[in-house]
Amino acid sequence: MSAICSIVPDHILESIVEKGEAPPHVIDSCQATIAKTRELRDARIEHGQSVASIVGQEPPQGIIPSYIHEAIARYAASQGQFSGAVKNLNRTVYHAQNQTNERKLPRDVILIKEGGDLIKREKDLSGDPNECYVGFQKTYDFYFEFFKRNSIDNRGLQLDGFVHFGTKYLNAFWANDKMVFGDGDGVIFNGFTDELDVIGHELTHGVVEYSGGLEYYDQSGALNESIADTAAEANWLIGEGIWAKGVNGRALRDMKAPGTAYSDRRVGSDSQPAHWKDFKRLPRSDDGGGVHSNSGIPNHAFYLAATLIGGYSWETAGPVWYKALTGGELRPNASFKEFADLTIINAGEHEADIREAWMQVGYPF
Repeated sequence: MSAICSIVPDHILESIVEKGEAPPHVIDSCQATIAKTRELRDARIEHGQSVASIVGQEPPQGIIPSYIHEAIARYAASQGQFSGAVKNLNRTVYHAQNQTNERKLPRDVILIKEGGDLIKREKDLSGDPNECYVGFQKTYDFYFEFFKRNSIDNRGLQLDGFVHFGTKYLNAFWANDKMVFGDGDGVIFNGFTDELDVIGHELTHGVVEYSGGLEYYDQSGALNESIADTAAEANWLIGEGIWAKGVNGRALRDMKAPGTAYSDRRVGSDSQPAHWKDFKRLPRSDDGGGVHSNSGIPNHAFYLAATLIGGYSWETAGPVWYKALTGGELRPNASFKEFADLTIINAGEHEADIREAWMQVGYPF
């Protein structure tokens, strides 16, 4: 079962509030965004339960255990058996009309439908609808080209995007089969649609969810976050450009150098560890046990693996990580070691490099 994940972690917004250095209206926006994110978590948990029925469950009083059904379903998805590798991109971008009930977002104002033209600037000065529409295609094409995956669920799931959620809402999130974008405030955060890695990250949470799921707390939650990051990376920076002008930061996270992405008096400093020795042991009430912080460890392992192997990461280390996720052996509450072991098992000719990458971040943990 997964929990709601927004691209901007609560602890960053909480830090802005605690420091009190930002303008009052920005602090108000941070508090409202935090409250909404917590409300959304219940919706994500409920949705995760419904997704479980798609991934595979045990028939009542059945002789075959549920984990066998789940493994078969995940393996079939990884092999493209649900989709037949048929491309079926279907996007719609809606105007959320500044509503904040993600379960009842209005669908009467359609900005762009699949095959339609991008809208002109005078109709929407932000450019958010166009960026969302194009970002959906790039993410879909990425999964189809490299993994023959037909959309997020591998069954051609329609990609619905809602822009202009809330008023100066400081986040973007994937929830209940749709992608939702706030506008940012222009003081601390820019908008969220112009960063392809934001769209890739959030949609990949859907991929994880439909691949059997990784429970969104402790080590499994950090793996969930990390896998979403590895799918989004282009230059090892996640959320590059998300900070508004004047904020001392180059991104939300840096896979190459976790813990160095930002440091600003209004925001605080990046606290991601890069090695197991610095793993943050936090209560689940604190960011699910540190899922956004501790994801720096497997993130750095992926960076190291890709660097050791060479070439484009999603032609080398990427397929190995994807097989570990979708191959049917990954438990929902997997530890770092269990996931690392699966990548090593699936590494093929890259086994030595991938093992070395994990060892450099503390394997076997």
